[in-house]
Amino acid sequence: MNTVYMDHLAATPLEPRVLEAMLPFLKGRFGNPMSVHSTGQEVLASVEQARAQVASFVNCSPREIIFTSSGSESNNTAVAGTACCPRRAGAEIIVSAVEHSSVLNTARSLSGQGIETRVIPVDKFAMVDPDDVKTAINDRTVMISIMHANGEVGTIQPIREIARIAREAGVPIHTDAMAATGQIPLDVQDLGVDLMSFSAQGLFGPKGAAALYVRKGTRMLPLLLGGVQEAGRRAGLTDVPAVVGFGEAARIASEEQTQWSSLMSDLRDHLIKGVLERTSEVELNGHTAQRLPGNAAFGIWYIEGESIILSLDMEGISASTGSSCTSRALKTSHVLTAMGQPPELAQGSVLFTLGKGNTAGDVDHLLDTIPGIVNRLRSISPLGRQAGTPPVR
Repeated sequence: MNTVYMDHLAATPLEPRVLEAMLPFLKGRFGNPMSVHSTGQEVLASVEQARAQVASFVNCSPREIIFTSSGSESNNTAVAGTACCPRRAGAEIIVSAVEHSSVLNTARSLSGQGIETRVIPVDKFAMVDPDDVKTAINDRTVMISIMHANGEVGTIQPIREIARIAREAGVPIHTDAMAATGQIPLDVQDLGVDLMSFSAQGLFGPKGAAALYVRKGTRMLPLLLGGVQEAGRRAGLTDVPAVVGFGEAARIASEEQTQWSSLMSDLRDHLIKGVLERTSEVELNGHTAQRLPGNAAFGIWYIEGESIILSLDMEGISASTGSSCTSRALKTSHVLTAMGQPPELAQGSVLFTLGKGNTAGDVDHLLDTIPGIVNRLRSISPLGRQAGTPPVR
């Protein structure tokens, strides 16, 4: 069976050169970088080299990079650590309605500490209007967190303009760049943000390795307490193999990302055009132009997205629904709900996320396969379209 992997938002294959860089630290180079003896100091030098490589990738000082275990940890640290420093009564955090749950849930969890969350709406493309952010800022605003791009529908936010507004108001701004990593340039100087979360996985690096950029002078409390690792900003023994792999992945991406992003963009356009032409009653989710190169998201009327994903899997194609609906609880994605999609369309969401290893043949195989799956599932769908009733948005 011809197998095709189009779920790179969930996981990416490890670049062989990254694995090669990691292997020595899974074998003989096992020292603790906090140790003062030569075994530890040799490992520390490799960790700092990786920090410099990651910093170069996002155009900042190595001292502004904090290594973490995941994007969720980076987001938790950025939101809670910044919002609580300084602590004051009646404080507010501004977020968008389509943020990742690691941002939304963290912000909401702070209500017990007297910090409230102000949620900015989005349009039908999941786009934030910078003017809405400007209007929401007041003298109680302690931080803003708006994602760089939404992985579920591919929309790229106007983060530069939002950061400019935040800077003029004197409010620190964080952006979750997890979905954008490895897809579009991440230059923190150009974006103008104070904090940014990103990870190795988007760069075809190891899982369990992420980072938080914190601009010099930005006040932030640590989330994990204990030792003085990461200059006292994140306690815990460094995962040296993962960090070294992150550094190598960042080095490779600095040289090759433009090439693979162009490839993904061409394949994405071919995929979107083919699905819309060959499959009836399908809508593109997300912005048509301001879109991640590797993201093709759709809403398919009258059938469940999970049924489509399982059927595709039987044909050797890996994809995702891009929503939170499961076989146990029919809950539509908060992103699609915020975009104003009706449940009967949101439940039919399908997401294809491409990587640098995908080919035109992969896309053609998908395009040859999906129309038959959609037609078959519609013929047995309990949602059954009422004859003569067109879909309504």
